[in-house]
Amino acid sequence: MHISQILDKVDAGDIALPEFQRGYVWTRDQVRGFFRSLYRGYPIGGFLTWSTKAESAETRGGSSGKDGSIQLLLDGQQRVTTLYGVTRGRPPRFFEGNPSTLAGLHFHLQTEAFEFYAPTKMKGNPVWVDVTALYQGGLGSQLLAVTQLAEGDAALQSTYIERLNRITQIKDRAVHIDEVTGEDKTIDVVVEIFNRVNSGGTKLSKGDLTLAAICAAWPDARPTMNQALAEWSAAGFDFKLDWLLRNVNAVVTGEAQFVKLADVPVATFRTGLTETVDSVSYLLNALGGRLGLDHGRVLNGRAAFPVMSRLLHRHGGRFPDAMTRDRLFHWYVHSFLWGRHTGATETALNQDLQALDDGGVDQLIDVLRRSRGGRLEVRADDFLGSGMGSRFYPLLYLLTRAHGAQDFESGVPLRDGLLGRLSSLQVHHIFPKARLYEHGYSRAEVNAVANFCFLTQDTNLRIGARQPSDYLEEIETRMPGTLASQWIPMDRDLWHIEKYGDFLAARRELLAGAANDFLHALHDGPSPIALQGSTSLAAAQPSVTAVDRGEEELPGLTALLTELADAGLADPELDREVSDPRTGDAITVVAAYWPQGLQAEMGTPVVLAPDTASHEQAALEACGYRVFHSTDALRRFIGHTRTDQMAS
Repeated sequence: MHISQILDKVDAGDIALPEFQRGYVWTRDQVRGFFRSLYRGYPIGGFLTWSTKAESAETRGGSSGKDGSIQLLLDGQQRVTTLYGVTRGRPPRFFEGNPSTLAGLHFHLQTEAFEFYAPTKMKGNPVWVDVTALYQGGLGSQLLAVTQLAEGDAALQSTYIERLNRITQIKDRAVHIDEVTGEDKTIDVVVEIFNRVNSGGTKLSKGDLTLAAICAAWPDARPTMNQALAEWSAAGFDFKLDWLLRNVNAVVTGEAQFVKLADVPVATFRTGLTETVDSVSYLLNALGGRLGLDHGRVLNGRAAFPVMSRLLHRHGGRFPDAMTRDRLFHWYVHSFLWGRHTGATETALNQDLQALDDGGVDQLIDVLRRSRGGRLEVRADDFLGSGMGSRFYPLLYLLTRAHGAQDFESGVPLRDGLLGRLSSLQVHHIFPKARLYEHGYSRAEVNAVANFCFLTQDTNLRIGARQPSDYLEEIETRMPGTLASQWIPMDRDLWHIEKYGDFLAARRELLAGAANDFLHALHDGPSPIALQGSTSLAAAQPSVTAVDRGEEELPGLTALLTELADAGLADPELDREVSDPRTGDAITVVAAYWPQGLQAEMGTPVVLAPDTASHEQAALEACGYRVFHSTDALRRFIGHTRTDQMAS
């Protein structure tokens, strides 16, 4: 069958996507490479469909509305979607993904390269041809531009036309389609075929395969889960399908492994999903109200949520009392501070779920304490990390919110819901970045967690880059106690730039003391604060705005991230602490981190780490991280990789 016929069948609804398939996951690099292969006539593989009755088929994007049979695409979704999106100029009806991945593919008439639109080099340049426009308007729509570009050279004009014609003829290419047919091909059999066939393509996670089987029996599972994820995202919390599925698994089975869901009846899963969504929203409200963790940037320890969801399940969806809540949060904070679930996630989760079921929160805490050698204490040196990716950045925010730390200008406790145009919270460098850089401090030293505090945007702007020895004295004179509420050392000698290292050491001691006091209070509860209700998350607003990175930004990082996004590569996690995946021990804080490689779910984890010490470099390499020390080095690597791919 010709490619054009396949695309026509997609338009007509004769070829559709089964609901158990996952969404579109290709990157722009894969789109570009696929069209390069098509252009050169390389093999692209065949397709596999399942022929079944249209009236009973559960398809992505809604019912086909057809009678008779329909072909559901089992193998080839990414290729068919790419062909449809580029040639039609829009995604197919069953599309679920980022539509920009399919938009703007261009072809260079002279080098025969495929690239995505970049205004600086393509705008108004006739050598670059919009591939979608070529398909939409036909070869004739490009003849004038080709004639002008060839400048009367008939041979060159003929070459250009031949190259464009080769692109348009891609739709006439014949591809092989295998069909799965027969009444014996039940949905379970087809899902098994789908899993086996797709195991060699873009890597499917265990969650993907589990969800495929669930969607085969309950087609609305994925849309229902996506709706919950969208609602949480609107409230400032971004989670993934696998994460939600793991929570459902814990609630329904009390286990961490996805395979445990295989024998769960659909009705049980549906009930469990509803309960889990309610539990997660309840937890987010409680974490915001009790700990002040009210937006995604400070919500560490997401892998601990299945345990907390399980506890709520055991108590009818609510905390039975304030002591249970506070002790659970004591465990939760310590679990993310010490990387409890950063290594072998399923192993640790199973231990915790078993402990919870056997002995409740107290046993859960005992298991964590034993894993820490009997110690659940925060030390001053634990605040040595830097950047907003450090595990102790959320702890600083938590302490600020839970202790009612005061704003330097107004003296108002820094809680959510402050009114006014400039009342949102921002990270403030106590010792200004500009002054520290002038004195030769490194980026990691400048952005030490112990140099952070939180202020309203208005106060942050008013202070600007003033010397601490000036503005801190003014604050203490005008509003005694305000500095102490933010754990600022009161030794005036430490407020001078030449004493910056000593200031950080003193503040780390104060922060560690405050952290232990608060965490001990959680454990020893009950808290006098009333239990939080089930306030709608939709009304919640993050109380910390996006921080102006300014001088803090690694030179060239913004431009590099834009280039990566244009190339369809994965978004990194910024200012992130990375750990040894085997032990969970923190290694260092990096400027950018791609945990699954530059191309999502494919490749070696990549870190951009400009300020690593030799022992940190060795630890990163030993754990399998690919390390780059500058944006230029990473850019060169990406360029070389693309060149190698084009040559292959």
